[in-house]
Amino acid sequence: MARKEIQLIIKMNHFTGFMVCIMSGASSQLALFLCGCYVAALGVHAEEPCVAETQEAEHYVAAVYEHQLILTPNPLALVSRKQALELMNQNLDIYEQQVMIAAQKGVQIIVFPEDGIHGFNFTRTSVYPFLDFMPSPRLVRWNPCLEPHRFSDTEVLQRLSCMAVKGDMFLVANLGTKQPCQSNDPGCPNDGRYQFNTNVVFSNNGTLVDRYRKHNLYFEGAFDAPLKVDHVIFDTPFAGKFGIFTCFDILFFDPAIRLLRDSEVKHVVYPTAWMNQLPLLAAIQIQRAFAIAFGINFLAANIHHPSLGMTGSGIHSPLKSFWHHDMETSRGHLIIAQVAKNPLGLTGTENATGKTDPSHSKFLEILAGDPYCEKDAQEVHCDGATKWNVNTPPIFHSEMMYDNFTLVPVWGKEGYLRVCANDLCCYLLYQRPTVSKELYALGVFDGLHTVHGTYYVQACALVKCGGLGFDTCGQEITEATGRFEFHLWGNFSTSYIFPLLLTSGMTLETPDQFGWENDYSFLRKSGLSSGLVTAALYGRLYERD
Repeated sequence: MARKEIQLIIKMNHFTGFMVCIMSGASSQLALFLCGCYVAALGVHAEEPCVAETQEAEHYVAAVYEHQLILTPNPLALVSRKQALELMNQNLDIYEQQVMIAAQKGVQIIVFPEDGIHGFNFTRTSVYPFLDFMPSPRLVRWNPCLEPHRFSDTEVLQRLSCMAVKGDMFLVANLGTKQPCQSNDPGCPNDGRYQFNTNVVFSNNGTLVDRYRKHNLYFEGAFDAPLKVDHVIFDTPFAGKFGIFTCFDILFFDPAIRLLRDSEVKHVVYPTAWMNQLPLLAAIQIQRAFAIAFGINFLAANIHHPSLGMTGSGIHSPLKSFWHHDMETSRGHLIIAQVAKNPLGLTGTENATGKTDPSHSKFLEILAGDPYCEKDAQEVHCDGATKWNVNTPPIFHSEMMYDNFTLVPVWGKEGYLRVCANDLCCYLLYQRPTVSKELYALGVFDGLHTVHGTYYVQACALVKCGGLGFDTCGQEITEATGRFEFHLWGNFSTSYIFPLLLTSGMTLETPDQFGWENDYSFLRKSGLSSGLVTAALYGRLYERD
C-alpha cells in the first residue's frame, strides 16, 4: 500500500477512535502509527499492524500479546521440576516468537498475560514444581541471562531475561515464584515458603528491574498475598514511569489507585487472566474505563481461552483504544501500537463548545434546577420545547452482575428518567432516531457486591436487556441495534468513577464528555457507530469494602 493511501485511511478514521486493519504487506520501514489492530467479535482479524509516519520523540512503541496457553493436562497432579519446565518451555517458545516479531516492528516494551507460562487451577502443592525462586530486585541487582547460575530454580526467569536481550525491549511477564521463610516469621506458611503470583519486569539488557506480587487474589489457593502490598513503579528511558498490577487488583484501592497518586505515572502494564462478565465487567470494557478515568495509557494482556470466557486485550489511552476480543477462534494475538508519552484526556466541563449543543444545554438547565422540570417524579416532565413521555414508567428489579438492580424501562424516542436506590440517584436524558424492537432499561445499584469478591459499588447503567421481559435486564448480550444520544449522570458518593461504553459486536466507543458538573458525575455520547449494549458509570467506594 502506498504511503499516501495509508495517510488517507488515518485521516478518514481520525474521529472514530479505532480502525479495522485489513491491509497486508505495508512497509515495515515506516514508523508504527497508533492504530493497532481492531478485532471484532464477527471474526474480522488484522494480522498486520497499520503503519504511518509520525514523530518518534513524542511516542513509544508498545505491544501486548493475548496468549492461547498450553495447559498441563491435570493441574492437580504432582509432577517433577523437569516435567513442569517442559510444559512451561512450550509457552515460552511462543513468547519468544512474539518478541522477535515485535522486535522487527521496533517495539520498546511488551506485556504478556497472567498465568500465561504455567496455567491455573493448581493446588498449593501441585504448583510448586512450576515456581521459580525470586530474589528481591531491590536488594539484589541481577541479570539472569548473563548470570544463569547465580540462583537455582530460575530457568523461567533466565529465558525471559534473554528474550528481553534478543528483542532489545523491556519485557513484562507473569509467573509463579517461591520464597523460603523461617518459623519465627509470623506470616510464614506451614510448609516453610511463600508462593506468589508474580509479575516481573526486565530491561532491554536483561536486567531484572522489579517485581510485583499480586495482592488481590481471585480464588487462588496456590498462592499467598504478600504481607505488605507491593507498590511498584519502574522507570524507562523511552516513556518515563510505569505502574504495574495484576487482574483482580484493578477493582481495589491497593495497589492500583495508590500507584496513580504519583502524577508522573502515565502508563500502566497489566497482565491479566480475566473472565468476561457482561454487561459491566468485560475485560476490554474495564481496561478502557480505567484509562479514561485516570487519563493514562493502559497496556493490558489477557489469556486467550474462549471456553472459559477469557479474551480481551488492548493498548488503551483516554482518546483511543486498540483491542482484541475474539470468542470464535483459538489462537493468540499480538497488538502493536505507537503510544503517546503524555496521553491527552477527555474533555469534561471545560469544553465550551459542548455547552451550545441543545441536548447539553438541556442537561445543564436540569442540573441548575430548571423551574419547568418536576424533579420529584421518577420521570421528569418538562414544559419546555421538548415534549417528554407522559406516563411514569414502572419501577422493577432484576439481577445484574449478581446484584439486585432497581430499574425503569427506557421507552419512546426521547425522554428524561430518574431511578434511585439508597443514596444514589441516576438520571438519563436521551434521544434516539428510531425506536428499535428491543428493551432498554436504566438501572441503579448502591450496595455491597458479595459474589466472587466483596466490594462496594455505586452504578448507574443504561443497558440493553436480553429479551422483552423485565427479568431479562442484566443478562449478558453482545449484539444490539438501538442507537442513542444521551447524558447519563448520578449523585455519586465517590470520586472514583469508571465510564463504561460498549456497543454491538464488543465495540468500544469513546465518550464525547466524561466529568463532573454541579457535584454530579456525567457521561455524554452521541453518534454511536452501532447499537448500544452498555453505557454506565461504575463507581467504587473503597472505604466501604
